[in-house]
Amino acid sequence: MAYLVELTEPRVVGLREYPTPEPGVGEVRVQTMYSGISAGTELTIYRGTNPYLDKQWDPRTALFLPGSRFLSGSSTFSYPVDAWGYSEVGEVDAIGDDVSGLQVGDVVWGIWGHRSHAVLPESKLIGHTLPTNLDPLVATFDRVGAVALNAVLASGVCTGESVAVFGLGVIGLLTTQLLISQAAEVLAVDTVPYRLELAAKFGATPFSTNEGDLALAVREHTGGRGADRVIELTGAYPALHQAIRLAGVGGTVIAAGFYQGPATALALGEEFHHNQVTLISSQIANVPPALRNRWSRDRLHETVMRLCAGKRLDPMPLVSRVIPATQAAEAYRLLDSPPAELMQVILSFEPTQ
Repeated sequence: MAYLVELTEPRVVGLREYPTPEPGVGEVRVQTMYSGISAGTELTIYRGTNPYLDKQWDPRTALFLPGSRFLSGSSTFSYPVDAWGYSEVGEVDAIGDDVSGLQVGDVVWGIWGHRSHAVLPESKLIGHTLPTNLDPLVATFDRVGAVALNAVLASGVCTGESVAVFGLGVIGLLTTQLLISQAAEVLAVDTVPYRLELAAKFGATPFSTNEGDLALAVREHTGGRGADRVIELTGAYPALHQAIRLAGVGGTVIAAGFYQGPATALALGEEFHHNQVTLISSQIANVPPALRNRWSRDRLHETVMRLCAGKRLDPMPLVSRVIPATQAAEAYRLLDSPPAELMQVILSFEPTQ
């Protein structure tokens, strides 16, 4: 039997068995090795704060419509939510007829959720064979890396500009690495000393939000200009307000966090209005509008893995815990109230663990 991780109600995690699937024509079966947990979007499902639980996202109108988490089909998601997942890596252990590009034993990466076995079309995995020089754990950063890359692309950063990265979680530190590789001056902002130290090791200038007026400190550091661009990744409205204050006159703020509830902490009549700050939304479902003729979500993911293979992006320092998937409840509890030095938590489906 195979098994998957499911969220049965807010802050309740379970395991559910299902028959081990068999691949059909043009399909392969993958036995999962590792699966990464998103400490942002996925935790909103765990905590019960995600708008998809109470509303229906209508792709035709691109609007949220009324719904209910307690009525299946009414909201986009309803409990139990199974095998959410974010990025997975596994080994092909069976192939169907008419499969020619993959073979048993290949290690592949993709998105198929927190489940021990998945049957996928071969076409979905073409070009997703893990480079032999990469630790399989790296592939669990594929989607969070794509979120970071998407935000960097949305920012339109130019070489030599000052870019503040607000929030140094996993995505923030991957964003920091990407920006430094483009010769930007990165101002890394957080409250946690450990995260600030990591950012400094990657080449950023750390700024603690616990020390005085952050916007004044950034003005002083940049000769009065303020940050050219700010990438806000915390998903907290007070942080978004401070990110707007960090931007210089005519600056740009990329809102790349997943914000929950009403925005009572925003004071848009202050710096946003007077300094003509541009506010741009970045979300992994789409690439920036100006780039859609050449970029796609697939290209985002493939680029992240290519950068990792070329040692231009290194997520391994961000691996904090690898926890057996059978103990997934512990993993979610840990992320829900994280210790200061916790970064990426990964579920292991390896049978030896």
